[in-house]
Amino acid sequence: MKALILVGGYGTRLRLLTLTVPKPLVEFCNKPILLHQVEALVKAGVRHVILAGSYMSELLAREMRAQEQRLGIKISLSTEKEPLGTAGPLALARELLTDSEEAFFVLNVTNVEEPSKYGVVVYEGRIHRFVEKPQVFVSNKINAGMYIFSPAMLRRIQKAACFWMDISQPKDFLTGMCMYLQLVRQQAPERLHTGPGFVGNVLVDPTAVIGENCTIGPNVTIRAGVVLEDGVRVKRCTVLKGAHIRSHSWLESCIVGWSSSVGQWVRMENVTVLGEDVIVNDELYINGTNVLPHKSITDSVPVPRIIT
Repeated sequence: MKALILVGGYGTRLRLLTLTVPKPLVEFCNKPILLHQVEALVKAGVRHVILAGSYMSELLAREMRAQEQRLGIKISLSTEKEPLGTAGPLALARELLTDSEEAFFVLNVTNVEEPSKYGVVVYEGRIHRFVEKPQVFVSNKINAGMYIFSPAMLRRIQKAACFWMDISQPKDFLTGMCMYLQLVRQQAPERLHTGPGFVGNVLVDPTAVIGENCTIGPNVTIRAGVVLEDGVRVKRCTVLKGAHIRSHSWLESCIVGWSSSVGQWVRMENVTVLGEDVIVNDELYINGTNVLPHKSITDSVPVPRIIT
């Protein structure tokens, strides 16, 4: 069985992280977003995954080559030279897809609380129209993706509630992380880190180094190669690969980018996002700030802003 995943978007709403890494490779709960999807497909019996990509496709190809052998499946990349929307990538990957003449489309619709961020579907038994990011309420049902199945697939589909969360913006990314960690608590609690100083749901890569007298959690993910020095307090945060948080710093609702460094006695909160390779000097207060990659912060930022 084959599956095609559309991964050609620029990830603009998660822009600080996607300036240097394509959104499908951004780690969500210590695993690239795309890998969550691919592993779910493998469990469902898919043996060939086709990625319809465009933005930073060479990084996608490199990462997926490393995953092919581990997962025991074939992963192909169909690259768009320019964005082709939703149906365009399907046509571009035509030779890789099953050529069943009886294939048909299924439009996936789901309910959300804040439909203004999505393409909304207006229907009563049949689809009347689509409204892209409506400013006035017209429906709370959104288009969550378009898929092609053969008729035989209908007999294999069972209705069931499952985890779904849009993580396109930093605040949603953190909310989704909390929801996913709770799902891990329910389904595979052995994956969560426990012990002195760990509170609630926490995922820690085995290569991370945690100092003494730290308080980690609830709702924290710590990626490979991360260093947290003594006395660090981290709550509702994701700390990406290679980041370093120095002693006695306090972080809540933050995303710390790859290889970034946070100094001693720093306080960061209110959905602060550090891009890749950002340096925050000692004893600063950072409030709701987005910092582009490769920047150095030398002064406190008490009012939310974007640092370019």
